[in-house]
Amino acid sequence: MLLPRENEVREVKDLCGVWKFKADWENCGRGENWQQKLPEDAIPMPVPSSYNDITQDSRLRDFIGDVWYETEFYVPAGWKGKRVVLRFGSATHKAQVWVNGSCCMQHKGGYLPFEADVSAYVNIGGNNRLTVAVNNVLDWTTLPPGEVKTAFDDRYPEGYRVQEYFHDFFNYAGIHRPVRLYCTPKDYIRDVTINTSWEGTQGIASYEVEADGQVHVRILDMDGQEVARQTGATGKVPIENVQLWQPGKGYLYTLEVHSGEDLYRQPFGVRTVEVKGNHFLINGKPFYFKGFGKHEDMDIKGKGLDLPIIVKDFNLLRWLGANSVRTSHYPYAEEWMDLADREGIVVIDETTAVGFNFFKEGEQVFCPNRASGEVLEHHLQVLRELYARDKNHPCVVAWSVANEAKTQEENALPYFEVVAAEMRRLEKHRPVTIVMNVNPAEDRVGQLFDFICVNGYNSWYNDPGHLEVIDRQLEHRLRMWYEKYHKPLIMTEFGADTIAGFHQDPPVMFTEEYQCEMISRFQAVFDRLEFVIGEHIWAFADFATKQGITRVGGNKKGVFTRQRQPKMAAYMLKERWHENK
Repeated sequence: MLLPRENEVREVKDLCGVWKFKADWENCGRGENWQQKLPEDAIPMPVPSSYNDITQDSRLRDFIGDVWYETEFYVPAGWKGKRVVLRFGSATHKAQVWVNGSCCMQHKGGYLPFEADVSAYVNIGGNNRLTVAVNNVLDWTTLPPGEVKTAFDDRYPEGYRVQEYFHDFFNYAGIHRPVRLYCTPKDYIRDVTINTSWEGTQGIASYEVEADGQVHVRILDMDGQEVARQTGATGKVPIENVQLWQPGKGYLYTLEVHSGEDLYRQPFGVRTVEVKGNHFLINGKPFYFKGFGKHEDMDIKGKGLDLPIIVKDFNLLRWLGANSVRTSHYPYAEEWMDLADREGIVVIDETTAVGFNFFKEGEQVFCPNRASGEVLEHHLQVLRELYARDKNHPCVVAWSVANEAKTQEENALPYFEVVAAEMRRLEKHRPVTIVMNVNPAEDRVGQLFDFICVNGYNSWYNDPGHLEVIDRQLEHRLRMWYEKYHKPLIMTEFGADTIAGFHQDPPVMFTEEYQCEMISRFQAVFDRLEFVIGEHIWAFADFATKQGITRVGGNKKGVFTRQRQPKMAAYMLKERWHENK
């Protein structure tokens, strides 16, 4: 799916702003045809944003079900005779969309874009009404999964419901990313795929264009100068004196595509990635991942797109000397991905398959009424949509198909055989991985992947307060993974909840000193194991979670606060990562 990019031919209209909003408390909106007009008591709601923290109504923060949005827009008269497309960057987790009272599209999956040709639904040169019903329910047909609990006794009010979910971040919901209207010619460029290679000073851009007419392409450098051109819907274009896309130096070319009256410009970078022996190679050189898992999460906006925070976070990554991020545990906004391309930040791109583990003995995940047919089919659809959106990003060096699934179960193997096969069918040029948090002796799926990502919380969830166990336990566990699969490993999560400004020496849990000591002990193990190819600390910044006795105002494992102020660990990492470039 091509990102809407304005140019001489294509126009893009931003529909973001303050919309009308109403929660469907009685589940009556569809029966009362709210798509025709929202009730008069609808309230203002910003788009994009999560709706949960915008009002003072605690019921809305934890609401379960449909919420409704409405706005009006004009279609310019100059768009007559053109194809008009309505596009949502994301809506969490399900959405149904009406234009002028007619349903034009539906989508399931809260972190990926969807769009529809609405030419037949809009009034060209006139006013139009846009209505969206967004549903936040998590069950065993969604990713992430969840369960709505309703079987309570007489101690609870009638109709009492609770949304349960098995991942440790708050279930923010709403229209989280931009809503745009754009136009193309009737005969248009549908898709562009670019893969690259290089040898010596020559790069090769292999491209494939889906379009209705004859295709002509030009390659432009970062100064806008033409370096190559070719005719044909597919081809391999040589680039002389190529400038490689490299970690920390995101050199971007542009593939300019012409077809009939249509025009599209797709940025790309020339680089190669490969797992070879104990190394992850970018452009043929061993790469050591230094960075984080993180969340799209901020005060008030929740998971709503926040451009100032995105730019601030990239400035902080550069300040630290970090070179990489895993998009835990869902695809990030396209604006974030574009900036990663430009800044040279390496990305492991992860799906929404988080929460496939209850961490309880005897509770099966991969069974008929949970992770099986319907959720598997949705998992495959998410892979297809993720690949379609992110395939041309040079920052993406690997795909992660799941986080902390219960891969020791017998039925996990056939499930992930299908998942891994689908990802490899889609992608021939990047490695595929999975993030593990099980006993390596019991894992059944690691052989399906190119390298292994491992999460572990020694001296926190296991042996809390005992920093002295890290060295022995961590090395033993990592060696077990390597001896079983003989594949390189990245430690993708490790860390300690840390209250900013809480100090004690000798270190105790929740102090800034404890976080620093834990991280440094983990790193000492990484430094002596030649098959460890990276360290991603959990987490970049503190973030919101559901309420519980283990969380006070969210997860505090960030090396920055939720407001992006550094803890002691940030300075420690800055020194290490700048010294070991």
